[in-house]
Amino acid sequence: MTISAAEASEQVRRKDIRDRWLLSAPALILIAVAGVGPLLIVVLYSFLAPGNYGDVKWQFSTDAWFSVLFTRDIFDDTLSIADAHLSIFWRSIKLAIATTGLCVAFGFPTAYFIATRPSHNRQIWLFLITIPFWTNMLIRAFAIQEVIRNEGIVNTLLMKLGLIAAPIPMMFSDFAILLGMTYVFLPLMVLPLYASIEKLDFRLIEAAYDLYASRWNVLFRVIVPLVKPGLIAGAILVFIPALSSYVIPRVLGGGKNLMIGNLIELQFGQGRNWPLGASLSVTLVIIVLVAMLYYVKNASKSGGAHG
Repeated sequence: MTISAAEASEQVRRKDIRDRWLLSAPALILIAVAGVGPLLIVVLYSFLAPGNYGDVKWQFSTDAWFSVLFTRDIFDDTLSIADAHLSIFWRSIKLAIATTGLCVAFGFPTAYFIATRPSHNRQIWLFLITIPFWTNMLIRAFAIQEVIRNEGIVNTLLMKLGLIAAPIPMMFSDFAILLGMTYVFLPLMVLPLYASIEKLDFRLIEAAYDLYASRWNVLFRVIVPLVKPGLIAGAILVFIPALSSYVIPRVLGGGKNLMIGNLIELQFGQGRNWPLGASLSVTLVIIVLVAMLYYVKNASKSGGAHG
């Protein structure tokens, strides 16, 4: 019995799909076990009761999720908004957005400068950008601390120049956290922006100037729309780790200016309330997913408009 060419082609296609799934199976299993598995455990813990000395009691409870936004008075059981949690969430989102904005402000001209250098010099500039990644984040946070503390480089220099009479307090503040996160995450913005700008057809910029466009019009109506995918990718790479940052707020915030990561660690550590820590962790994941969906939606729109 012979088969037609169409049936033979369909069999080949199915075999190719089956072989691809088989080749991808080890990676998919690893992702499921190492990525999805721990997240499911955290979700499970968020619906359990806290143990007496940490850990959890295996009984269903929604108190942890209730405690994310509300608190109950220990004397009369009256309900109120968990102002401490909400203020920490708001500080985290605010600082993550501000960090992303500063990384765009400093990263865009840096990436444009590198992309417009001669090809044999670009690798040197990229090498300099990636050098901070060779150092542990904790060490980089302490480096920023040495720069902005009362006896640090900035205050010492300003006092020697006679510009200030007393040190400017910068440590243990939102400013210190913002400065530290901008310094640490700036390369994550520069690299995807550089990849987009390097592929830019600079003849379009010349054409815009020939049509008497101003520098600002060329920037915002020609360059930015064309490199928007790299801009969105850099924003995602900066916003997500900035939102969940733990080390930098711990070192530069001094334990007073907590972010979500510090609050979660506090519940798993000193607070000994693992279900609350788990529910806060899942809440953080939800915020990150919402932010990513928003960025992806905008990226698809920009792709349709400029692609």
